[in-house]
Amino acid sequence: MNKQIYPLLIAQFLSAFADNAILFTVIAMVMHSHDLPTWYVPALQSAFLIAFVVLAPWVGGFADNHAKSRVLIIANLIKAVGAVLLLCKVEPLLAYCIVGVGAAIYSPAKYGILPELAGHEFLVKANSWIEGSTILAILLGMVVGAKLADYSVMMALALTIALFVASACITLFLPVRIAKTESSTSQLVEFGKQIGQFFTTPRSRFAILGASLFWASAATLRVIIVAWAPLVLMSQNATEIAQLTLFLAIGIIVGSAIVPRLIPLEHLRRARISAYIMGVFIVILSLTTSLLPARCVLFVIGMMGGIFIVPMNAALQELGQQSIGSGSAVALQNFFQNLAMLIAVGTYTFATAQHVDPINAMQTLGVLVFILTFMVSIKLPKNGLEQEI
Repeated sequence: MNKQIYPLLIAQFLSAFADNAILFTVIAMVMHSHDLPTWYVPALQSAFLIAFVVLAPWVGGFADNHAKSRVLIIANLIKAVGAVLLLCKVEPLLAYCIVGVGAAIYSPAKYGILPELAGHEFLVKANSWIEGSTILAILLGMVVGAKLADYSVMMALALTIALFVASACITLFLPVRIAKTESSTSQLVEFGKQIGQFFTTPRSRFAILGASLFWASAATLRVIIVAWAPLVLMSQNATEIAQLTLFLAIGIIVGSAIVPRLIPLEHLRRARISAYIMGVFIVILSLTTSLLPARCVLFVIGMMGGIFIVPMNAALQELGQQSIGSGSAVALQNFFQNLAMLIAVGTYTFATAQHVDPINAMQTLGVLVFILTFMVSIKLPKNGLEQEI
């Protein structure tokens, strides 16, 4: 494994830690306030996702046409600006949207730089390391961010600003490489061509739609838990909700660690089995009424999710690097997965405003994951690359 990947792992850990610390800081702000409606948390999630959808035609090309290491620095600084706006008591929906802009720019560069550092032989392993370190950061960021925010929102925001800046500084140790020269074609036209190119092959179509399904279900489950845990498990604050979702994060770490041996790129089709199991266990979670079973079920959901998403990311990066550019492929993935997340979370936001029970919402989500996994797996080749690239 190329030693140049280590600064990326550290920078990604710090940035992901801050991403989740700021999320639970905003959740704590909402839970501490008696003036904000119940739909405000899913609305915040939607505000964060808008940038991924709107900026998708441009951020992939931006990552591929510039040194990805420098793009990561710009993205982290934009995230820091969003945190500063929260600290200055700017409307949270607007400030958190700015954080989303930084995240939308960050993602294609983060995943797009992996093929440059790892190569084909170690690409799944590199993705496993990135996903594992990211989920570890999520785990710690949730707990530390929630605990600190329950004590002092100002201190929690100050911590996230410092972490975003520290991540930007560590990124300076990554190599400066430009994957391809800038195209003279309109980015919107180019983006449309890339969509057409990717959706003509079953493996890339499965990878894009599969990743979209995973992140839409994960984002929706997370906001459902914010309403479900106080109702069913009697959780009282952001810290208790963060501690509950720790088991989801731990499961993803375990799944990300074991998947390189289970699902090589040549056997991408196997990943769908873990998605089926994930859907079943989301339904089982809705039937739990006590803390220990809920933690165990969340662990299994997370583990199946980790096994599912790592091969999706690796397949998209390799297919993208050999065709439209790895950064553009990740931006394409981000467009579809965040559009799916925006639709899913937006639908749940509307359902919450209509006073839909979170238990019923969770059961519906589990059934949809199972059905949609079957739909995106149709016509997927059994083995090999099938000369798709």
